Amino acid sequence: MAMEIERKFLLQETVERLAEQGIIHIVSEQRIEQTYLALDVDQELRVRKITNVATGELTFTHTFKQGNGLAREEIEYSINESIYEQVVNAFQAVPLTKNRVTAEWNDTVIEIDIYDQLKLTVLEIEFESESEAHAFDAPEWFGKDISDERQYSNKTVWRELQKK
Repeated sequence: MAMEIERKFLLQETVERLAEQGIIHIVSEQRIEQTYLALDVDQELRVRKITNVATGELTFTHTFKQGNGLAREEIEYSINESIYEQVVNAFQAVPLTKNRVTAEWNDTVIEIDIYDQLKLTVLEIEFESESEAHAFDAPEWFGKDISDERQYSNKTVWRELQKK
């Protein structure tokens, strides 16, 4: 299993403003719909439909994650559209939808998720090790560090959507 080590921040700036000011350089943008198939305290199983905003190309993934917070184990692989549609239709859940902007900042790749169903923009940055993640000194514009705050996790947000 691959290890995902990332910190998350509650971004208050808009992507457009950051790009206009030359703070970030936008590399790509994706439209993501994700549905959870199973959730537990420290495990999740989900599927995603990912649309490349520039080209319209579609990809579909199935992901298993284990753990919470800064470091989690992750297995992700591609599935086809038919499998994705069968799974999503079987669950009849409301998908979590967001746009993901991949950008470069100081020769570092960052991802910015802009959610549709709630007023929330989250900046994520991945690291090679937990010590590197802990040592990282985020600039003020990143916003509040929410890496360990479960109310901002995708699975928590998705659960709230299902109650509406």
